Amino acid sequence: MQALQKAYEARSKKINKIEKTKQLKSAQEAYEKLQEYANGGYASIPDEDKSYFLKCFGIYDRPATPERFMLKLRTSGGYLSAQQAKVIGECAKEFGQDYIDLTTRQQCELRYLRIEDLPTIIKRLEAVGIDGYQTGVDNIRSIMCDPLDEMAFDNVLPSHKILLKLQETFLYKEEWISTLPRKFNTAISGSFANRCNVFCHDISFVLAQKDGVFGYNLYLGGKVGVVGKNANIFLRNEEEVLSAFASTVSIFKEYGFRDNRNKNRLHFLIEAVGIEEFSQAIRKHASIDFLHAGETMSKIDFSDPDHGKVQLRDGSFAVHVVVPSGVFSGSALMEAARLSELHGDGQLRLDMEQSFYIMGVKDVDKLLYEKFFNTYKSLNTPYLNHLIACAGTEHCPFGVIENKNDAIEMAKYLESTVPLEIGRVRMYWSACVKGCGIHGLGDIGFEGCKAKVNGENESGVHIYLGGKLVSEGVEGHTVIKSAPLRYARFYVETLMHEYKKHKTQSETFEQFYDRVLSQFSNAKIGFMMKLGAYLRAKNIEVDFGFSLKAKTGKNEEYELFELGRRLYYVLAKKEPYSGYERFTNVLKNEKPQKLQSLVADVDENLAKLCERVLDPNEQTRALVFSEVEGLISLY
Repeated sequence: MQALQKAYEARSKKINKIEKTKQLKSAQEAYEKLQEYANGGYASIPDEDKSYFLKCFGIYDRPATPERFMLKLRTSGGYLSAQQAKVIGECAKEFGQDYIDLTTRQQCELRYLRIEDLPTIIKRLEAVGIDGYQTGVDNIRSIMCDPLDEMAFDNVLPSHKILLKLQETFLYKEEWISTLPRKFNTAISGSFANRCNVFCHDISFVLAQKDGVFGYNLYLGGKVGVVGKNANIFLRNEEEVLSAFASTVSIFKEYGFRDNRNKNRLHFLIEAVGIEEFSQAIRKHASIDFLHAGETMSKIDFSDPDHGKVQLRDGSFAVHVVVPSGVFSGSALMEAARLSELHGDGQLRLDMEQSFYIMGVKDVDKLLYEKFFNTYKSLNTPYLNHLIACAGTEHCPFGVIENKNDAIEMAKYLESTVPLEIGRVRMYWSACVKGCGIHGLGDIGFEGCKAKVNGENESGVHIYLGGKLVSEGVEGHTVIKSAPLRYARFYVETLMHEYKKHKTQSETFEQFYDRVLSQFSNAKIGFMMKLGAYLRAKNIEVDFGFSLKAKTGKNEEYELFELGRRLYYVLAKKEPYSGYERFTNVLKNEKPQKLQSLVADVDENLAKLCERVLDPNEQTRALVFSEVEGLISLY
């Protein structure tokens, strides 16, 4: 523990403002005054309760909707009974403008709530076993798991019951309410498929095998934008899982940093001492010499939503309900609850992609005939089946772009311009750098930002490619920075045309990226996305060569030269050179005479582009990716 103590002391010279706020009172005091605040109205609530203490119970003051609150509900592992879903829906309809957000943490949120109504809402929810305890700020948050768990054919270790026992160790206990340095996220999965983004949490228990025995490998320090590190610990049973969890949160509580809130998550403590040191601290604290890690088994992709249903072990089906961007309503949730009792086993399961399953359905066709599925289809389109978008500017003070409708509008645009009968495209949207829409893990990720158009700031996105949920997960790479939102759909459309043109029969976009796009530099891909949009506007078709494996090791200058040659040939109907050597060697002939004049009658910007990318000087060509953007903008 010496390394932990040393790291803690190095970061304990001061504490942040939130830690000072925590010293004013206990969170429970604020919660117990909720009825008093309700009687006194919004103005009666102390600032520290609005900004911090009430958030410990999922009650968030939302500046974007003055004097209205958001209530975040704990739905552990996404499990909801029909009765619970019905009451949540009733509260949303009666008190919250009939609005519900489904989240990436298998939870739901009610919005537009008045302080006067909160005690009544909370009482109704508590009567069916639902509340917002410890769902916000510096608490152990709601735990995620496979929504299908023991019902799925690929599940080896049923984990939801362990989840409930993990929850019992901290929930409603004063010593754990608002006593951590920062929020603490947990996930557990005993399935081969990763249906709960299991690797990107502060602590993750992931299906593994060692010496023919199934158990869990421990991963630590994950967060938005960071995949957890393998702690080299194998947990053989429920008791070891509980011990490892208790030791980890205790160590974090004691040694976690409390100075800079931006660097206070468990990730930063592990970064300071090293994963090996931290793993040894867990063993010492638990007084258990845990085995070293086995082989992680949660490796396969999940495809249940691509079929609209998935058969369960008992022969019934889990029917998927597509809720684009998680924008839902109380009325719809009540209807889903009714249908789950009429056609299923009365159970719903929220998933990490802001949609859910109706469980235990015997006659799927009869269920899908219901009017509900005219709006919330079980199988929508490849663009909507896996669409995630966080709250955005309407509901979150950190949002830079509106986000939810932006995501839906792009998905619908792509469906109209590049329809796909078969395929999968996971588009994940975050309205700001905080990344609540887990954009880094999407096939195509979008992070809200500001972008300039004609010198004026407007909504934009950084565009990412290559995120993965399979194996241990992979964060995507930026291919376009600060794309104006009004143009982003056209850039992504370029990718979708290439995907549709070159994919194999059932190839997902993730597989297409691995097979084709990953062979090219990020700069080329981003450049081609923009150029493709420009060329379509000019009705010019050019083969970008995405279907060909680059032989150059992502040599950007060669990629540009090849593009220039293809583009020139399309415009001038002739090769630009009588011959050229591979890569960026000296060209055999001088630059063609009057190159611009040959293509200028087609498009002046493209003529200038050809001039640059076919220049014999490799340094001139190399600058084109960053300098030629002005030539290929759509305005």
